[in-house]
Amino acid sequence: MRAVQKISDDWVFHDHFVPELIAELWDGEAVSLPHNAVKLPFNYFDEKCYQHAFIYQKKLPWQTAFEGKEVVLRFDAAMADAVVCLNGKQVAAHKDGYTPFEARLTDLLVNGDNLITVKIDGSENPEIPPFGGMIDYLTYAGIYRDVWLEIRSSVSIAKMKVETGNVLEAAKSASVRCWFDNPQDLPLEGVVVATLKDGEGSAIVAVSAPLDGASALLRFDNLTGLALWDIDNPVLYEISVELTTTSGTDQISSKFGFRTAEFTPDGFLLNGKRLKLMGLNRHQSFPYVGYAMGRSAQEQDAELVKRVLKCNVVRTSHYPQSTYFLDHCDRIGLLVFEEIPGWQHIGGPAWKAESVENVRRMIERDWNHPSIIIWGVRINESQDDHDFYTETNRLARELDPTRQTGGVRYIDESELLEDVYTMNDFSQGSEELPGNNRPHVALRNQREVTGLSKLVPYLVTEFNGHMYPTKRTDQEQRQAEHVSRHLRVLDAMHGDPNVSGCIGWCMFDYNTHQEFGSGDRICYHGVMDMFREPKFAAYAYISQCDPSDEVVLKPVTYWARGERNIGGVLPLIILTNCDEIEFRYGNQLSKRAGPDRQNYPHLPHPPIVFDERHFRPEEMGLWGSSWQDGTLVGYINGEAVKAVQMSSAPVPTTLQVEADQTSLNAMERDTVRVIARVLDQTGNVLPYLEGSMEVDVAGPAILLGPNIVPIRGGIVGFWLQANGEPGDIDIGVYWPGLGGERIRVVSVGL
Repeated sequence: MRAVQKISDDWVFHDHFVPELIAELWDGEAVSLPHNAVKLPFNYFDEKCYQHAFIYQKKLPWQTAFEGKEVVLRFDAAMADAVVCLNGKQVAAHKDGYTPFEARLTDLLVNGDNLITVKIDGSENPEIPPFGGMIDYLTYAGIYRDVWLEIRSSVSIAKMKVETGNVLEAAKSASVRCWFDNPQDLPLEGVVVATLKDGEGSAIVAVSAPLDGASALLRFDNLTGLALWDIDNPVLYEISVELTTTSGTDQISSKFGFRTAEFTPDGFLLNGKRLKLMGLNRHQSFPYVGYAMGRSAQEQDAELVKRVLKCNVVRTSHYPQSTYFLDHCDRIGLLVFEEIPGWQHIGGPAWKAESVENVRRMIERDWNHPSIIIWGVRINESQDDHDFYTETNRLARELDPTRQTGGVRYIDESELLEDVYTMNDFSQGSEELPGNNRPHVALRNQREVTGLSKLVPYLVTEFNGHMYPTKRTDQEQRQAEHVSRHLRVLDAMHGDPNVSGCIGWCMFDYNTHQEFGSGDRICYHGVMDMFREPKFAAYAYISQCDPSDEVVLKPVTYWARGERNIGGVLPLIILTNCDEIEFRYGNQLSKRAGPDRQNYPHLPHPPIVFDERHFRPEEMGLWGSSWQDGTLVGYINGEAVKAVQMSSAPVPTTLQVEADQTSLNAMERDTVRVIARVLDQTGNVLPYLEGSMEVDVAGPAILLGPNIVPIRGGIVGFWLQANGEPGDIDIGVYWPGLGGERIRVVSVGL
C-alpha cells in the first residue's frame, strides 16, 4: 500500500546558488517547510530582494521500504522555475509556481544518505506565466507549500476523476475514471475496486473491474438516499480506489459532492435553484511570510469569507490556490471561481504553451471539488487572442465537460469564447477620470459591455478596488464613501436578474510591485486589512446575512464631532439587517428610522441612514457645543435585539487579545492568528491610537514577524506557528498604556 510522509523538517536553505550545491551538502540555514525565501517587513520592501536563485537541500537516508518500490517526491507548489536533483543529477523540472509536480527518485537512490537539492529561481522569467509584464501582486519565492515523500507500488494510480449524473433525481449515479502510472513498463494485469463512502467513511457500495489498459472507468448506478451538496448543507461523499497488481496494491481517494451548477442568461442556478452570487477576490499572501502559510491559515481564510464576511463565492485571483483552502471550501459550502496564473500580459509561443499546460494542471488537480463552479481559462484582464483562448477553452471542455468556462476581461465587446462572460466592471468611479462624461453608474448594462444582441451568462468578477483604495485608518468620510460604493454595486446586482453575481475587489489588502498601490507597496483595496481585520466596508457584505445567522448593527462612524470635513456625523450610515434603528443622542434626543430603500431598493438588507431628514443641525449641537454619547438600538419585529454604544470621550480602557483557535496541530506546523485590540470604555476600537506593542511567546511556537509591532488603527495582528513539539503556548501582549494581557493556546501532538 502507498506510504505518504510529509517532509517539512531538516531542510538546509542557501540564499544564493552555486553549481557545487547540486551535488554537495553545505552548511546553511536550517528551515522547515512551508518556507519563504526572504524574511520580509510589513511594507516598504523591494520585491527584487527575492528575484534570484536559491537552493534547498535535504538528506534522505535509505529506507528498507524503498526496496522494489517507486519512490517519489511530490511538491504541492514552489515559486518558481524549480529544478530537483538527486545525488547531483536532475530528476524533475517545473516552471509554474502554483501547481503540483513530482520528482521520481527511484533509479538514483543509493543504500546510504541521498542528497535532495531543489533550485528555486524567484526571477520574473518572461517565459513563465504570469511574468513578462507588470503584475499587481507579488510572487514570493520559496518552497511555500508542502512536500511529500511517497512510496508506491511499481504500478500505481496516477489520478482519478469523479463525475456525477442524474443529480436532481432520486436515483443518482457516479463514475470514477482512474489513470495508472507504470514507469517501468510492467505488464498491466490486476483488478481495480472503487468504494463509495459516506461522510463518516462508511462504505455504501463497491464496484470492481479488471485492469485493462492505462485507465479504467467504474460506475455506480441507482444510488438512492443520497443528499445534495449545497452552500447551506455541503454534504460530501468519498470514493476510494484500490488497485491490485502483481506488483502490489495502491490506493487513493477523493471527496466529492452531488450538485449541479449552471450560469444562464437569467442568472446562476445551484441544484436548479436561482442563487445570487456575492463574494470577494482572494490573494494567498500574508504579512511577513508571503505565500508560506500552511493548512490552518488557508482554512481560516475560507472561514473568514464564509462565516465572517457572509459571502457565498470566492475567486482565487489570479492563480490556483492551496488545496487546503479548496478542501475547506468544499466542507463549509463556499463556491469557488478558480483561474490560471496571469495578469493582463500574454507572452510568446513558449509562454502560451505553458499557460495551456496551466489549464491542464489546474483542472486535473481540482476537478473533484464540488465548490468549484467555473474554470477561469483566460489571463486576467488581457486583450483578446482568438487562437490562444480557443485552445484554453477546448482543453478545459475536453478535460471537464461538467463545468463552464469563464475568462475575466475589462475591455468592452471582447470576443466571447467562454461559456460565461466574466467582466471586471470598474465603471463606478470612472466618471472621475479626465475626458469621461459618463454619469455615475454602479454597474453597466451587460449588452453595452458585451456588444452582443442577446443576453448571455454574465458574472461581474471585480469592482471597486483600485478605483477607491481605503486604509482602515482613513478619515471617516472616506470610509463612508468606500462603504457606499460597495453597497451601490451589490444593490445594482440584486436589481438585475441577468447578472449572476458580483465578486468585489478584494478580501484584504496585499503587498504589491512598486508600479501599483500606495508608496509603501501595499494595495489598500481590501474590505479587510492585511491581518484580516474588517474595515467598515466589510459590513456591507456581512449585513446582508439573515438575522437568524447573525444580527448585524455597525455604524460607519468613529463618533467624533470633528472627524468629518464639516464636522458632525451625518449622514450616518448604519450597516444592519434590523428592521428599525433607534438613534439616541445623549439622554435628551431619540429618533427612529428604517432601511433606506429609496437609495438601495434591491438589497436584501439596505443600510439605515440618519441624515437631515431626521435631524435639524441644532439638535445635535453646533461646532463648539457639548458633544454627547450615542446609542443605537436595533429592532426586529418590534423587539430590541442589539445595541451599540459610542462614547463622546473615548479613552484606552481594555487590551483585548484573541486567537482564532485554542489548539494547534504540532505535526502540521499549524498557525494561529492573534489580534490585539485597544478598546475604549464602550468596547470600540480606538481607530487612531499610535505606539507599539510587545509580543512575548513562551512554549513550542514561532512568532512570524517581529516581536515589537506598531499599532495600526488601534490593533496589532500576528501569526504564530507550531514548531513541531506539543505543549502549552503562552502568548503575552504588552502595551504601556494598559499593561499586558496573556492568553494560552495548546499545541497538540496527534
